[in-house]
Amino acid sequence: MGELVLAAKITHVPSLMLSERIEPLKGTRDGPINALKLTGQRARERGADTFVVFDTHWISNFGFHINANPWHRGSYTSPEAPHMINDVTYDFPGNPDLADMIAAETARDGPLALAHQIPTMPVEYGTIVPMHYMNLDKTLSVVPIASPVFASVDENRKFGAAVHRAIKRSRHKVAVLASGSLSHQLFENAKLGPEAWNRISSEFNRQMDLRVLELWRDGRFAEFCAMLPDYTRKCNGEALMADTVMLFGALGWDRYDGKAEQLCDYFPSSGSGQVAVEFHLNA
Repeated sequence: MGELVLAAKITHVPSLMLSERIEPLKGTRDGPINALKLTGQRARERGADTFVVFDTHWISNFGFHINANPWHRGSYTSPEAPHMINDVTYDFPGNPDLADMIAAETARDGPLALAHQIPTMPVEYGTIVPMHYMNLDKTLSVVPIASPVFASVDENRKFGAAVHRAIKRSRHKVAVLASGSLSHQLFENAKLGPEAWNRISSEFNRQMDLRVLELWRDGRFAEFCAMLPDYTRKCNGEALMADTVMLFGALGWDRYDGKAEQLCDYFPSSGSGQVAVEFHLNA
């Protein structure tokens, strides 16, 4: 009998890795980096053997897609930001068994989902960056999952619920990670500069992000789920916040009644709003 042992909303911004080696970023991302390391540590302490990552940088147009490769190995350069992420090597095990179970469970009553074992299929940086801090020792398997940008909020919710059901029917202990931002309105090219690393692009978006964090802290998850369809659109959600919708689907949607623990300060990055939060699971 499998078990969901950890659920978290995490950040994957390139400035995390850049802050370890370049000015003026050096040291400015220690908080979120430590939050990712802590999340990985907690997953290990709870006996997790697999990370399932809802990756908002793996964009799919048609249906839900799951990387079922037995091993993920390669060298990654971001096509959208090659000056920030280039020649980053990644090397960690996959979990074909769980990937196939997620696809099969989704097929029972949900949207189309396909698990793929394609050696040439790369892993995107929404998975690579967190795993750099959480899984360098290759202890845990990883199942990256794409964000379908033409799926409805309800489809993403159902998919997240199917992921949880598949976990329970498996033999695995799993940590589920929603890898993406809160608001995600990036700066226009003309407004880019060194100061953009640490500024939000929209005060409206910042206020909405802070309101969301307040709702989470207060346990007002039904209200959050009710506002989520508007939040995804009006605050420029990264991949329409598919990762967050899937996460809450896995948690039980508006019936979730656990505790949200913010693991680092909210911070802006190139206009977007970022944070790391664990959603504790009831026994």
